[in-house]
Amino acid sequence: MRNCFELAAEEEQQHVADFDCARLKMLRRWIPKPLLLILVLAVVVKLQESKAASFCTKADQCALDEELRPVAVPASVQARYDHTRIYQVELASEEHVRIFQALELASDSCSFMGHARAVGQKLTIMVTAAKVADFDDLVHSYNVTHRVLNHNFQSLIDANYREVAPAGTPPDQFDWQRYHPLEGIYAWLESLAKKRPDVVGMVDLGASTQGLPIKGVRIAFGKENLTSVFVESGIHAREWIAPATATYFIDQLLNSEDPAVQALARSQNWLIFPTVNPDGYRYTFQGDRMWRKNRALFGICRGVDLNRNFPFHWNVTGASGDPCRYDYSGPSAGSELETQRMVRFLEQHVHTDRIRTFIALHSYSQMIMFPYGHSAIRVDNYQDLKEIGQLAAQRIRDLSGRVYKSGSIYETIYPSAGGSKDWAHGHLKIPITFSYELRGPADSEDLFILSAKEIEPTAKEAFASLQTIVQEAGKRGYYSPAS
Repeated sequence: MRNCFELAAEEEQQHVADFDCARLKMLRRWIPKPLLLILVLAVVVKLQESKAASFCTKADQCALDEELRPVAVPASVQARYDHTRIYQVELASEEHVRIFQALELASDSCSFMGHARAVGQKLTIMVTAAKVADFDDLVHSYNVTHRVLNHNFQSLIDANYREVAPAGTPPDQFDWQRYHPLEGIYAWLESLAKKRPDVVGMVDLGASTQGLPIKGVRIAFGKENLTSVFVESGIHAREWIAPATATYFIDQLLNSEDPAVQALARSQNWLIFPTVNPDGYRYTFQGDRMWRKNRALFGICRGVDLNRNFPFHWNVTGASGDPCRYDYSGPSAGSELETQRMVRFLEQHVHTDRIRTFIALHSYSQMIMFPYGHSAIRVDNYQDLKEIGQLAAQRIRDLSGRVYKSGSIYETIYPSAGGSKDWAHGHLKIPITFSYELRGPADSEDLFILSAKEIEPTAKEAFASLQTIVQEAGKRGYYSPAS
């Protein structure tokens, strides 16, 4: 086996005398050779360049030379997941937990859907084709119970892309049998504002990291002194069902002929933003269907998980300080433009618009959750939120038979800090705060690649449960003038 010094050019060998060869050899098995070479050469460059940063920050963008910083979004190249497998493993011992914690840190060939945390946990992992044999050897060597959920993930992605409405689809052909790209969603929103200017107003939170507008609508039927519902969607780019569900909400509020829905629409004002991460959402259509974060550049990696970036108990748990990780919380609390746009708008409007309900739409796992995510501390109105969430989940079960779990984020899914809903409840004191994980189930074989045939039933059940949330909160006095 070549030692680590031989991976660098001969003339640079004297500069890497202090490089940790043992650690590099340990990681060789999981890091592709081209990336390994890049890592070694990066150490060489770092030793040569005294002005280089020790770690990425937003201010210096890892202190890369100015000429290396892109000035425009590059032409898109599609990521491929041919013969990538999706595994579900069961962690039966502390040893299993430690093994998969180490694997996540060591490998860029395994994408984890969550982190290994506790004995008894089921964990979903996406393994690239080149590492399937190694992964299979690992789970058998340590007697890890496992099953393969999908043998060729690219086939799902290919089918999903075939369900996308063509570019330039007219707004009057907007529907919920297909997924729509960002431009199609925005064109539809604009058309609603033109058709119904007395009810629908466009709202632009401002520009994203790459200069795209963050657009939503305000729906108000003219009654005075109403409270408002704020709906945030698409903060995680790959969760396409979330923006599709948000647009379904808008359509129902404006066009439903059901008297109960019409009454709901007129009982509140509505602020709905289908995709608060427009850069990431657009990139899932043009670059990588599985992209999660925004598109901010940090040296060799991109993106901040915006749902770990809000300034409320930021980065205390369930987030990473590494820009290359999927749950990177950013260089500081509220560092990202998208986060700042939402924070500014909500702080300015929480009182003037009397925002008493905050809804965040995500996928997948079929859950209806409330704060907090950063700790097991119970919010003041825990019992109300627990009962309302359970009633909302029961509404879904009665309607479609689907089973949704309900509870606090910390208790129901996993610990996480810096989320929008924790900030909305803890900082702004918005009392009715829920976060959805929409279809499919926690052991879904499709992960985030939900077929378009599921859009309407998913959105329909979510909207019905939202009706229950608003109705039950009203019964408990959360929308009274004194609240």
